[in-house]
Amino acid sequence: MTMRPLGLTAMGIATPLGRGKADNSAGLFSGTRGTFAARDDLVPERRVLVGTVAGDLPRTPFPELDCRNNRLMQVVLDEIRDPIADAARRYGPDRIAVVLGTSTSGIADAEAAFAERKRTGVWPSTFDYQQQEIGGLSQYAVRYLGLRGPAYTVAVACSSSAKVFASARRLIRSGVVDAAVVGGADTLSRMTLNGFATLEALSPTHCNPFSANRDGITIGEGASAFLVEPTEAEVMLKGIGESSDAYHASAPDPTGLGAASAMRRALADAGLPGSAIAYVNLHGTATPLNDAMESKAVAAVLGGQVPASSTKPLTGHMLGAAGGCEAAFLWLALTHAYNPGCLLPPHVWDGVPDPELPSLNLVTPDSRLPPNRGVSMLTSSFAFGGSNMALVMGHA
Repeated sequence: MTMRPLGLTAMGIATPLGRGKADNSAGLFSGTRGTFAARDDLVPERRVLVGTVAGDLPRTPFPELDCRNNRLMQVVLDEIRDPIADAARRYGPDRIAVVLGTSTSGIADAEAAFAERKRTGVWPSTFDYQQQEIGGLSQYAVRYLGLRGPAYTVAVACSSSAKVFASARRLIRSGVVDAAVVGGADTLSRMTLNGFATLEALSPTHCNPFSANRDGITIGEGASAFLVEPTEAEVMLKGIGESSDAYHASAPDPTGLGAASAMRRALADAGLPGSAIAYVNLHGTATPLNDAMESKAVAAVLGGQVPASSTKPLTGHMLGAAGGCEAAFLWLALTHAYNPGCLLPPHVWDGVPDPELPSLNLVTPDSRLPPNRGVSMLTSSFAFGGSNMALVMGHA
């Protein structure tokens, strides 16, 4: 079988940094934090800081699927709707897959509906069970886009919208489809925030990855969408690495072996040595265990000199949407129109290294890439249960 190269020909994004490529690139490369809010309505008797996508979201045209998660997905699909429509004309609407990732779907809307029913005894007229189904995200997207190819949702916690790239590539390479829409969305919910609060994993303030003073994650929300095609593009999907270490239900393997395995597989798939990677977007949640194992994995696979940063201080941890949004950050970094100065996303933290961790080359403000066309980058996503994912993206 001929392994056709896959181009990431279009990308849409919405995060706490803003809506669209321009707003996100401005915040990403300046190291400006996005929109955060301290809320007391998510965790009982506790005020928590969360990253939010500001402003009203458009209602979806399908009432039974109208929830905040799908509305946010609609925003990023609208950003690339013209390229998707053009692809549908070229390939046929039945030859384009939709594979999206989420971990919460529309559960926040269900939480509000249950609260109203408890208060009034009546379900709100706007609530439909389909709004909270995991598969609802991809079913909504395929209907909204008017496509007829395979459509399904990947839900493996925080690596969900990174895993979709592997699923889509398998569909394309097997000949089932000719192109795919991938990405994902996750929105804030009480269930998620209370779960992390129970694990004592929430920071009371902005997360502080790889610092000696790190004290947990800050939750955010976001969405991304890509059009993936077997053609040359400015940004190519060059390598994919997956592993599952199944060390613990919620804690990572402290040795970092599973994370390192995913990175090595992605490099091998791309046919690149570790020295070819110009930048690493770290998973970097700022929990003590994640940062400890990830620093070991990066040092073992790529060494301590590769420029690296976690972008979660800018957006919060977007959970099932994080992998896709952070892949979108690589897309922005590699695209001349949105990064003409060849800047790297700075690592925003308190500057106090943890002497117990392997030293990493954390990106400082105004750090730049060499201005050439041979750049490759890597992003990693790690999830509960040891579901690990690494993507290599770069110029053709």
